[in-house]
Amino acid sequence: MKMPGNMQNMMKQAQAMQQKLEEQIAAIRVEASAGGGMVTVKMDGKKNVLGVKIDPEVAGDVEMLQDMVAAAFNEAAKKVDEEAQAKMGGMLGGLGLPPGMF
Repeated sequence: MKMPGNMQNMMKQAQAMQQKLEEQIAAIRVEASAGGGMVTVKMDGKKNVLGVKIDPEVAGDVEMLQDMVAAAFNEAAKKVDEEAQAKMGGMLGGLGLPPGMF
């Protein structure tokens, strides 16, 4: 089924915007810490962990270390979501869609 020219152009634009958005999200880099910086996690936009830094002082208390690692990971994932949402909002805002649609 052939679409009218205007619709084809809109589809091409949407695909190009989606690809650009995916590239921008993949380029996100965040860092989050817990325990006053005793555990730090670096994460990319696809939520892949790029690095973990643990202060040797906390290494002896396994339960506290586990809690801080989990908290740092969760905070990093939250930051990725926030940055990705901001990028999507900025890009989709140019489409003139009603608020709350995405």
